[in-house]
Amino acid sequence: MEINTILATDCGSTTTKAILIEKREVQPQGTEYRLIVRGEAPTTVEAPFEDVTRGVLNAIMEVEELTGKRILDGERIIKPKKNANEGVDIYVSTSSAGGGLQMMVAGVVKSMSAESAARAALGAGAIVMETIASNDGRLPHQRIELMRQLRPDMILLSGGIDGGTVSHVVELSQLIGAAEPKARFGTSYLLPVIYAGNKDAKKEVEEILATKSALSIVDNIRPVLERENLIPARDKIHDLFMEHVMAHAPGYKKLMELTDTPIMPTPGAVGSLVEMVGRTQGIEAMGVDMGGATTDVFSVFNGIFNRTVSANLGMSYSISNVLAEAGVNNITRWIPFEIAEIDLRNRIRNKMVRPTTIPQTLDELKIEQAIAREAMRLAVIHHRSMAVGLKGVQQSRTISDTFDQTTTGQSLINMMHLNLIIGSGGGLSHAPRRVQAAQMLIDSFLPEGVTMLAVDSIFMMPHLGVLATVHKEAALEVFDKDCLVKLGTCIAPAGIGKEGNLCVVVKFGNIEKRVNFGDVVRIQFEGQVEAEITPEKGFDVGDGKGKKITCKIEGGEVGIIIDARGRPFNLPQERQERIKKLNQWFTAIEMY
Repeated sequence: MEINTILATDCGSTTTKAILIEKREVQPQGTEYRLIVRGEAPTTVEAPFEDVTRGVLNAIMEVEELTGKRILDGERIIKPKKNANEGVDIYVSTSSAGGGLQMMVAGVVKSMSAESAARAALGAGAIVMETIASNDGRLPHQRIELMRQLRPDMILLSGGIDGGTVSHVVELSQLIGAAEPKARFGTSYLLPVIYAGNKDAKKEVEEILATKSALSIVDNIRPVLERENLIPARDKIHDLFMEHVMAHAPGYKKLMELTDTPIMPTPGAVGSLVEMVGRTQGIEAMGVDMGGATTDVFSVFNGIFNRTVSANLGMSYSISNVLAEAGVNNITRWIPFEIAEIDLRNRIRNKMVRPTTIPQTLDELKIEQAIAREAMRLAVIHHRSMAVGLKGVQQSRTISDTFDQTTTGQSLINMMHLNLIIGSGGGLSHAPRRVQAAQMLIDSFLPEGVTMLAVDSIFMMPHLGVLATVHKEAALEVFDKDCLVKLGTCIAPAGIGKEGNLCVVVKFGNIEKRVNFGDVVRIQFEGQVEAEITPEKGFDVGDGKGKKITCKIEGGEVGIIIDARGRPFNLPQERQERIKKLNQWFTAIEMY
């Protein structure tokens, strides 16, 4: 069947968004897939509706109103398409409503099997609520109490290499059996438990857990000490998310009957799109999705995809956690005016109590963007610690890497090699000026050398991620033409110099910019151009200290930002001096 009209929805924790994509005739090259309209409605997973399809149908009705097409016949989606004004060819959906997929992982050794299990869960789009390990220092009764309190959607149990000792992993399964944890949605069904440990312990684990949980057994995550095998566990998590979690969430049975492909967890869909972009373009890419409750970071380095969820760093529901984790000083260091600590704390609490409000004054916007920088900065640090060296493809990591990592902290993330950063989520996609989104990405990621910056125009990466599973061409075409807003290029020499001394010279076209250390310069420019970048002796822009590079740079809605504030980046310690510097930088790039 030829697919010409595509309907996609994303059920978020507060808003359900629907988009319509159509194949259009364009001269002279033939046809292309383009975004036609977007509709949205409040998500209806909670009381009084308790039926997610209500919000979905409301969002689709808005699409109908905007296009004048008939897509719904009562509560049924008309498909396949009957004519130009009636029906769609395919309908896909993602969801994080009801808190998304929440998991608990258990492993024998905290830094090995438990860490591998956490990576498998994160890669499948889950939030890891807690990690339990035989060596985590808790007493058995504390672990049992924890499992009962948390009520995860499922538990992933791993541990032991194939043919190794079975006693530790059996003990963990006995703890799960003793706790008999109840699932989050409904106490009437058994909690899904996935066993991905030593194959010699399968029989004993089955005897303990078969009657007390919905047990699934997959291949070992760590079959031998020097190899990681995450794919089987990851696939099983996806299947169980559909069968158990989604099936018991309010209204999902109805939604599953409407869709043409399995519903994907929103973060998993965004991640698969970032991974696809990195791989199809052959570049090192990172993405961040800053939501109300969580901040997700995705990366593709050396062809290896990693994803982390910072479940307590968000911009509405968990904004107070950002304050708790970053501390008052780290947030106020980004605010370009004097503010009392109590005033800041009260503003943050107000946002947590009223999560759907948006800043009403310029000062409020500056405070919110200061908090956003810290949420992303902490999420990137968390991501670096999880995205550690894996040899070959994502499945295998050798033991030598594991030891390297404990001695040198070898992360895959290398900011000097990074080609592209994509920002997504309300705070970035809806920033009043695009330059604000660009500067927030620069301040939180601190890229080095030459890096392209982009944002998701209207937050449709989840829709395109799930669409890519059935129609890759349409997903990539819409992503490139309608979703990705190119902000421009950041040129950031690594190194530290003396304030006011020359740091870097950038030449392209008939423009030559000499930038001193400590300054930020913005050049408004659109299009691609060959540039010559010459750093001073102590600075590196990608080819070693003091070495000139010639490369293609691209300007977008913001243009070219030359950040000569140095790497590692340090803000002045003295308060008045710091406020003066921030205002100087923000004025230089016309941020507010």
